[in-house]
Amino acid sequence: MKKILFVCTGNSFRSAVAEALLKKIRGDIHVESTGTQPASKIASNAKRLLEEEGALENLKEGPEGIEQKNLEEYDLIVVMKEHHKNEILQRHPQVKGKILVWDIDDSIYLPAGSDREVLQEIKRRVEELAESI
Repeated sequence: MKKILFVCTGNSFRSAVAEALLKKIRGDIHVESTGTQPASKIASNAKRLLEEEGALENLKEGPEGIEQKNLEEYDLIVVMKEHHKNEILQRHPQVKGKILVWDIDDSIYLPAGSDREVLQEIKRRVEELAESI
């Protein structure tokens, strides 16, 4: 079974949403998510948007930190921004060939209402990924 890890900063929106959406589409894949600086809880807008997508049941309980994961056990590590890749490679240079950068901005730093656009971008990327593996 393939193992995929999604990574963002807080593991409260982008990576957690990607994990929930991929789990909904491909139950045959082991999917997890993590953050380089985990937040204290999953974002409420992530819960609301995933409920609209029918994927709320696939959302994890709470954010996790990257140090809780053994990165070598994943077949693919999808990071939301280049700086996440750089942070991982500083600590785990051996996983360089497994990292894919999606370049998806954090909705916290975007105008109000951008969270829905970010979710749609994540959903599009997740659907492409689900078809390719």
